[in-house]
Amino acid sequence: MITHQHPYPPFIPDGAEKLIVGTLPPPRFSRGELFPEDVDFCYGSKYGLLWPILERIYDYQLDYENTSKSIEQRKQLLARNRIGICDMVESCERERMEASDLGMKNVVLRDLPEMLVQHPSIERVLFMGGNSKNGPEYLFQKQAKELSLRMNLVRRESPRIHVLELPGRQVECVSLISPSSAANRSIGGHPVYKKMKALNPGYTTLDFRISQFAEFF
Repeated sequence: MITHQHPYPPFIPDGAEKLIVGTLPPPRFSRGELFPEDVDFCYGSKYGLLWPILERIYDYQLDYENTSKSIEQRKQLLARNRIGICDMVESCERERMEASDLGMKNVVLRDLPEMLVQHPSIERVLFMGGNSKNGPEYLFQKQAKELSLRMNLVRRESPRIHVLELPGRQVECVSLISPSSAANRSIGGHPVYKKMKALNPGYTTLDFRISQFAEFF
């Protein structure tokens, strides 16, 4: 078995109102084996789409290279827009060196409910992916249940929305489509995407993500 450790601590700027929650970066980030076009920060894979999405939403230009400047640009974008990042998984074990959530075993979770208590300005959690096994929503629901925290379903269709009951406050939890390119197939079957594609053949899976993410970011 291979140990896969999350390489980054949570990044939560003062006054953050939204919190991005995924699982953990691909193993090469934990091993320091980045590609030249990777960025040594959360969601820094050159194949990932989170940063291109946020660029478009916030009209903010980012570099895509393994430099300290690229890291600082992303931190500034998050801080200016009151967004934090705290992935669910601190570490896991894998039978082989790959990045799928399903391949995670012996998963050690971060205490996300406690993180929300420590940051009372956070009003919305944004899960990067649906409720598939070992996805961020799946893991958080499991954690909330173990702590006897209520998550009330208020919207069933995608993007699914729950409201988490914390002492003295509620936090909206939204399950967005994954920014990983691996989710393109599921987007292709989404009725909204098919409708927009029929109206505009140039409509892309990135366009679909941007329209969905913009509503909640």
